[in-house]
Amino acid sequence: MGNKAVSIVDLDVNELIQMLNEALSEEWLAYYQYWIGARMIEGPMRSEIEPELLLHATEELAHAELVVNRIIQLGGTPVLNPDQWKALSKCPYEEPSDPYIEVVLEQNLRGERCAIQRYQDIASYTYGKDHSTYQMATQILNDELEHEHDIQDFLRDIERLKEDIRKFRL
Repeated sequence: MGNKAVSIVDLDVNELIQMLNEALSEEWLAYYQYWIGARMIEGPMRSEIEPELLLHATEELAHAELVVNRIIQLGGTPVLNPDQWKALSKCPYEEPSDPYIEVVLEQNLRGERCAIQRYQDIASYTYGKDHSTYQMATQILNDELEHEHDIQDFLRDIERLKEDIRKFRL
């Protein structure tokens, strides 16, 4: 890490590294939650939703890469042991023990909302004090907002599909 990069950061770097390690843990858990959920889902629109969940998983992995790179740039050490992910994460991992598509989507929606809060907090903490981390946090925040929107759209589409089926049964 360059000395200038540290000197221009006007905040508690150790606190920021802690926040980023929490975010890193959450990204790994989100990656797995999306990836395994996509493989396990059952129900309407599965063939349309599975590829989108896999795309979200890939994007969560890309977020992890951004976060780990920033931790290293700040002179910190990223979480080295996956056993620590759940302990550091403020966003719970929800295993898809019920593979019904709406249940899995609701789990992912809760995860996205938690991630949105995480990156909003990092952006607020770094605003005007650490431009590089702020830019990274807002970039990831925008992705998480898009993920939330995608999931809400799928849930609405499934609800409309169920309404149409009810109409045909009457």
